[in-house]
Amino acid sequence: MQRLRVRYQRGENLKFISHLDIIRLWQRVFYRAGVELAYSEGFNPHPRMALASPLPVGYTSRAEFMDLYTSAAVSPHYFEDLINRHLPEGVKILQSCVVPPEHDSLQALVRQAEYLVSVNTSMSLAECHKAVDDFMAKDSFLWQLQRQDKVKEYDLRAQTAELEVVSLLDGVLSLRMLLQCDSKGAGRPEQLTKALGISEFPLSVERIRLVLEA
Repeated sequence: MQRLRVRYQRGENLKFISHLDIIRLWQRVFYRAGVELAYSEGFNPHPRMALASPLPVGYTSRAEFMDLYTSAAVSPHYFEDLINRHLPEGVKILQSCVVPPEHDSLQALVRQAEYLVSVNTSMSLAECHKAVDDFMAKDSFLWQLQRQDKVKEYDLRAQTAELEVVSLLDGVLSLRMLLQCDSKGAGRPEQLTKALGISEFPLSVERIRLVLEA
């Protein structure tokens, strides 16, 4: 049995696909390509594969990670070439490597996620910089999220490691964000833009990096 760690991208064509549908897509692709996945033990065996951190619906990414176990050894280069020939437009394997089976799971290793966000705004460039500077200067920024009849409160500032203005062109603001992404919480870019005083929902959110514990 071999454990492979795969980094792949998800483009515009697949940004409205759910997490479960992405898992099913990978399983179908592996089946068509003839890659035999190892299965879990027990009464309900399932293919041994796991994604690092679910990508919210509507996001694109160039930094998705997945671990999978194959029943037989396969070279990463051969695996990448084989699977990419069977993948639909919008998803592509960028890199793969062999990982010792006993290493921690991907979910346990993820610490942060970096995003590029584009959003419409009527603010000037100077006002955008001031909004970012004011937010980052705060010790805390309590945020409430309502789900059905429950309200969850958390510190949005504590979830934000880095935030900077990339550009402002024709009323479209581009921001780079490095946010918490672990078992204790995950920052959401659209909540951060609201915290900056921007009412518009982001035009696009791209995950450009997942930070894993070394």
